[in-house]
Amino acid sequence: MPIVKRYFLEIKKDNFKKNIEVEFPDKINIYFQKEKDIDLNKFFYRQIGKEHFWRDRLLWSDKEWLKYVGNLNLETGIIKKGDDLIGFFEQEHHKLKNEIELIQMGILKDYQEKKLGSLLLKFIINDAFKRGIDRLWVHTCSLDHKFALNNYLSKGFKIFKEEEINFEY
Repeated sequence: MPIVKRYFLEIKKDNFKKNIEVEFPDKINIYFQKEKDIDLNKFFYRQIGKEHFWRDRLLWSDKEWLKYVGNLNLETGIIKKGDDLIGFFEQEHHKLKNEIELIQMGILKDYQEKKLGSLLLKFIINDAFKRGIDRLWVHTCSLDHKFALNNYLSKGFKIFKEEEINFEY
């Protein structure tokens, strides 16, 4: 059984570089979904996740998806080029702790390695701290995209916990 390294990272208000610039290339748009749509969340989870062994939600029923996506504190963000879907992110605002947990983030395979993941993460960070949160956190692992960990670290995230887990492919 292979060992997977999991990293928990955070960026706190005190360490946030307020001048992270977000420059959108031509026809690129990032926005939050206004209407909750389990089909869109399922699509991204399956398409992006198949490359990185995301499988927890693959067995979920529509009822379970509705409960998850229907969480009032959960937001889904979309990145598009024109009408083409590029990627997404899901985040949950933990209001009592005044923090946001970045649950999922990913770029569809056809758009990877074009710095769009970096752009998306900059948007997420800037948007989170504009809301006045104290902390943004995420976890990633050695099964995620090869640049995932470096993307977080290069934007100011710090590792606050590491663990090794047994993983069956």
